[in-house]
Amino acid sequence: MIVGWRLMEAGEYELALQTFYRAANAHGPTPEILAAAGTANLGLGRLGQAEDLLRQSLDKQPKHAETWNNLGIVLMEKGALPEAELVLKKAYALDNGESDAIRDNLRLVLAKAENPAYDDKKIQEYKLVRRGSSDYLIRQTPE
Repeated sequence: MIVGWRLMEAGEYELALQTFYRAANAHGPTPEILAAAGTANLGLGRLGQAEDLLRQSLDKQPKHAETWNNLGIVLMEKGALPEAELVLKKAYALDNGESDAIRDNLRLVLAKAENPAYDDKKIQEYKLVRRGSSDYLIRQTPE
């Protein structure tokens, strides 16, 4: 898992995903491994796969704020703003408002919900959170 997260930090999402899948083969699909694989898929832009894996992780461990945060980012990317807002509010509540990354993502989805044109021609910065002390930033470039 450590190697996978280091690869994520380096932006090597495909290699990280392979590492997380090897960990799943060795240890089974734990909530941590499912969340990590979902986060790597998000980095690769595979939103459907990311959502499925993050939801599977939350089915096994529903009180993990970081996984809720990353699911909220997937939902924002898919354009499901009402659900993304609910998911990020849940992440914020579970975290007791302590994570700057979760708070920033919640602010972003609230701004997008109020003004759908908010993200036009602006670079969006989503903050992924991993289990542990580090968080990761994924930048979305305008199309």
